[in-house]
Amino acid sequence: MTNSVIDPSAKIDQSVKIGPFCVIGPDVEIGPDCILHSHVVIKGPTKIEAGNIFYQFSTIGEDTPDKKYNGEATTLEIGKNNIFREGVTVHRGTVQDKSKTVIGDENLFMAYSHIAHDCVVGNHNVFANTAGLAGHVTVGNNVILGAVTLVHQFCSLGDYSFTGLNTLITMDVPAFVKVAANPARPIGLNTIGMQRNNFDTDSVNLVKKAYRIIYRKGYSLDDAIKYLHALNKDNNQALTTFISSVERSERGLLR
Repeated sequence: MTNSVIDPSAKIDQSVKIGPFCVIGPDVEIGPDCILHSHVVIKGPTKIEAGNIFYQFSTIGEDTPDKKYNGEATTLEIGKNNIFREGVTVHRGTVQDKSKTVIGDENLFMAYSHIAHDCVVGNHNVFANTAGLAGHVTVGNNVILGAVTLVHQFCSLGDYSFTGLNTLITMDVPAFVKVAANPARPIGLNTIGMQRNNFDTDSVNLVKKAYRIIYRKGYSLDDAIKYLHALNKDNNQALTTFISSVERSERGLLR
């Protein structure tokens, strides 16, 4: 803790390792076995569970620059075993939404990636360098964001989706779908990600058929959803995940 500044009200587990020149503010809770390497800033109200690692110059729980924010005591919640690499920034929520930003478990945030106010990030995701979420974005589980991916506010990225380098996303991305380019366009399924996560061949083939129904057949979205449900007569888990991500879309699908 040499040369670090820690507010007396911060609740820090005895097992936490704090390097030099860190700043920990009031209303911060840090769970067991977390590591702050150096020059880390954590502001509250923020609750951090066990096993998280923060590299130098990451800024966690800062006030949002959103002009609607007026100093309210909004929160940030971080789950377990996440890695925040150099220069990562994460902002707390706003009262105009649910007043909190939420990050799940076992995510990797590479250098200079950004999580804005009121975002909800699930588990096992990878944000490559300088990937950034605007406010109110939802990211599912096992999602990979390529470097310099930028996601517009209120968008949703479904489970196992994948974005290429320098992708600009302005609409919702269904589960398992790969998108790339600026502006983003669908370029197929994340079949490699499905195989790495032990989806069987039948599941992969079903989701391929579902992808063609949404993106290749020229159906209206309502008709496409009817065909998807007809395809899912055996309630396949992967196909159900795909259909749910399509039906939950509020901003509109990227098609």
